[in-house]
Amino acid sequence: MDFSKDQVKKLNIQFKGMPPEEIISWAIKYANNPVVTTNFRPYEVAILNAVTQVRKNIPVVWCDTGYNTPQTYKHAETLIEILGLNIKLFVPRQTSAHRDVTMGIPGIEDKRHAEFTEQVKLEPFRRAMAEIKPDVWFTNLRKGQTAHRNTLDILSLSNNGVLKVSPFYHWSDGQLDMYLEERNLQNEHTYFDPTKVLENRECGLHI
Repeated sequence: MDFSKDQVKKLNIQFKGMPPEEIISWAIKYANNPVVTTNFRPYEVAILNAVTQVRKNIPVVWCDTGYNTPQTYKHAETLIEILGLNIKLFVPRQTSAHRDVTMGIPGIEDKRHAEFTEQVKLEPFRRAMAEIKPDVWFTNLRKGQTAHRNTLDILSLSNNGVLKVSPFYHWSDGQLDMYLEERNLQNEHTYFDPTKVLENRECGLHI
């Protein structure tokens, strides 16, 4: 899938208001090697359900930082079983127990925070993408989450040319709550991302 920025802009106008499943079906039709990423944060079940309804065996990349809450891990196991997710797990090269001794979890003002983010999130993600080599990347980015994400849209191009597809981009929490309720899907709000700390702070994965 080789799109210019102008083509992506026109498609975003066309796709606004379109049901997520239709957007996903369009992307799957033209994709050679699609992937969906997740961290099992709140509302991730929406994108996981929507994508797997179209392509059941799509690779689901989970870059587990090792610092998730017990509730998140339980939620992940439940969704893996219920949705039959084809999980591709990628973890940091150093365990969280070892890092707790050498670095801990640096605050965002600590100069080591960038190194921490690289170790627990960015390097595992790059490793995952290098191994799978997707041309289409489904994600649950939404407008209003961070300043950077407000500059994106349903479709956006990553720096390496991968087409990023965020079919719920214009959806609110309330709309997603209704989506999940209608499908009897579970959500989990007890979540912790050690690289972001603040909810509206970008971790660097989507930049």
